[in-house]
Amino acid sequence: MKWVKFKIRTITDAEDIIISTLYDMGLEGAQIEDNVPLTALEKEQMFVDILPEGTEDDGIAYLSFFVEEGEDGRLEVLGRKTDVDSLLADIRRELDGLRQFCDIGDGSIAVEETQDIDWINNWKQYFHQFYVDDILVIPSWEDVKPEDEGKTVLHIDPGTAFGTGKHETTQLCIRQLKKYVAPDMEVLDVGTGSGILSILSLMFGANHAVGTDIDVCAAEAVAQNCEANGIAPEQFECMIGNIITEKEVQDRVGYDRYDIVAANILAEVLVPLAPVAAAALKKGGIYIMSGIIDDREEVVIEAVKAAGLTVAEVTHQGEWVSVTARREEN
Repeated sequence: MKWVKFKIRTITDAEDIIISTLYDMGLEGAQIEDNVPLTALEKEQMFVDILPEGTEDDGIAYLSFFVEEGEDGRLEVLGRKTDVDSLLADIRRELDGLRQFCDIGDGSIAVEETQDIDWINNWKQYFHQFYVDDILVIPSWEDVKPEDEGKTVLHIDPGTAFGTGKHETTQLCIRQLKKYVAPDMEVLDVGTGSGILSILSLMFGANHAVGTDIDVCAAEAVAQNCEANGIAPEQFECMIGNIITEKEVQDRVGYDRYDIVAANILAEVLVPLAPVAAAALKKGGIYIMSGIIDDREEVVIEAVKAAGLTVAEVTHQGEWVSVTARREEN
């Protein structure tokens, strides 16, 4: 399958109107490239494998639209056959029309052909098996090597929506879970994503795990990864909803219930999460946090202390920090 890509150089303020205008032409699924900082909601949704801060926003954006090319070299838009030159002229005409009443920046268009892209699976070339200490993390499309037989193996297919476990923040959490999880424990995994932390907790000996996530795609990802690792459905319950703002989710999760709460989330989310996590913990329970960039360490620690927890340990990997706290017995 071949595609023709039309890439427009514009400004961030014009992204929405250009996408809407070209959508009406039949160009769907725009790819957006810009340096606009994440909103608070977007940060809240980045529950796993968190990315560091990007380049400073320069106001420039690139919008790419892909149109399938038939075997005859023709393009089809809204059921109508066309060609590259004609479609390019149509796009330019629409952009010129927008210029009459708004700033769209440069508005130049680059055209190129892409070859046989498998949009669902081509990302897999970037995810290969790797170790977190003595734990082998491996996707379904790779085989366990003979020398790795008998080792702890986590089979994970993160899909396009969630992380792989390779990021420092996830690895920090994994090491702390391995240190603190004991047989028959109950674990709460906030922002479970692919289910990596919960599944490993169960492999380490926990009896039951509950994972929460605001992304509805998490439920399917968790189910698939549980099946791949031989985790029974009754061992891992996935709840969709925002545990920070939704009392219904808090009630379903429960109070004074968990031996361990884990959260691999940005500091901006860990701060309001602290009292919710504290309420979910049993007395003596452990709260493991990661996703904290090093200059936000003190902010998270202050929030944890304000929630009545005692900091037990702080660990680092690269520029990332993990804070482990305890709910005291008294």
